[in-house]
Amino acid sequence: MATRTVAFEIKRQASPDAPSVWESFELEWRPGMNVVSAMMEIAANPVTADGRATTPITYDSNCLEEICGSCAMRINGKARMACSALVDNLEQPIRVEPLAKFPLVRDLQVDRAVLFENLMRVKAWVPVDGTYDLGSGPRVFPQQQEASYPLSNCISCTCCMEVCPQFTEATGFVGAATIAQVKLFNNNPTGSVLKEERLRAISGDGGIQECGFAQNCVKACPKSLPLTNTISDLSRETMLQKVKDFLRG
Repeated sequence: MATRTVAFEIKRQASPDAPSVWESFELEWRPGMNVVSAMMEIAANPVTADGRATTPITYDSNCLEEICGSCAMRINGKARMACSALVDNLEQPIRVEPLAKFPLVRDLQVDRAVLFENLMRVKAWVPVDGTYDLGSGPRVFPQQQEASYPLSNCISCTCCMEVCPQFTEATGFVGAATIAQVKLFNNNPTGSVLKEERLRAISGDGGIQECGFAQNCVKACPKSLPLTNTISDLSRETMLQKVKDFLRG
């Protein structure tokens, strides 16, 4: 019986300034095989489908269970997580490329520092006063927990930013992931101390007003975050904050 195989085409680029090339690989099929496991095998034995030795592929991965968000890449033209992309569900040859809207490092690895810079910009954290004995925090009722939990599932994969037509160098749009974290921390009884600062942060250049409500982010999000509802809610809140600031003079 002939051995079942899986065909991959991977976009390679040795450095940001180097020309890009496509290389083909062929692996023996295994049950439950996903794209990350294939990347591991190719990196361990970097030989192309025609038998030519090449350099090990470079890519990011960590948890292998759609929690860390590091293995986001374009698979058959779609931004998604490589760890949850099962080979059996993909059309072959499986074409794998890096995310296109972030600076390339090498091969499938990109620099997504802009997301973390945006999270710092909006103070996406719960502030404390620096001491250890803070006592009990404010009570959070189950209804509040249930409302906030979906937003806490963000894994910083940046798929929402990759598919967003407004996320460009020209707009400097912060993206849906950052806006979702603003709502998450503004809803927290302790985090709400910085609510007005966060709303002002997403009201400036590249802020929430740049969103065109294309809703691509909702389709691409691997954790099904309620992104369009969140953006709608915060659009209203940022407008109210602007009115308050104006009246305060």
